[in-house]
Amino acid sequence: MPLPSQVQSSPRRLRLLLSTIIASLLVGLALPALSSACTGADASPRSVSVARSATLCLLNQERAAHGLTPLRAHRMLQSAAQRYAFAMVRGGFFSHVSPTGSTLEQRIRQGTRYLAGALRYEIGENIAWGQGELGKPRAIVAAWMTSPGHRANILRTTFREIGIGIVSGAPVPGLGGPAFTYANEFGTRR
Repeated sequence: MPLPSQVQSSPRRLRLLLSTIIASLLVGLALPALSSACTGADASPRSVSVARSATLCLLNQERAAHGLTPLRAHRMLQSAAQRYAFAMVRGGFFSHVSPTGSTLEQRIRQGTRYLAGALRYEIGENIAWGQGELGKPRAIVAAWMTSPGHRANILRTTFREIGIGIVSGAPVPGLGGPAFTYANEFGTRR
């Protein structure tokens, strides 16, 4: 993974373009499955609060379609998610482990009190970014639902809470056009 100061090579850009094209095709196949009842689902996420609400609505529609309880927004998880989405854009990286080595658990423990006093807990993370149409909440959720690991987090029966972070910009430098980066932090504590 390139450090923020490194210049990306042409093969990297080609792989990025190819993965964007594949994601576009997958999103196109998955879009009809999501209802249009979520306000802001097809809007560019210029208003983070509207995009966050639309993303949560879409995720909960997917859970309801599978007989699961809805996720509840949690402010500490939201804070961790927002900070991490911002860090990816600012740092020019896209990974569940930051260039400094921080993991999801470390970010939640160091940045919030979400796990304080928990005897048991489960946490998970979905990240995504998209440009243009692919940066809208409906497209992001549809792409997650076509990815086995992301889908597993969304449909994990034990997850009860979520934080959704959305930042304007891509974690890849040098792209033209509007892009948005998402981080979802899932959790449950006992």
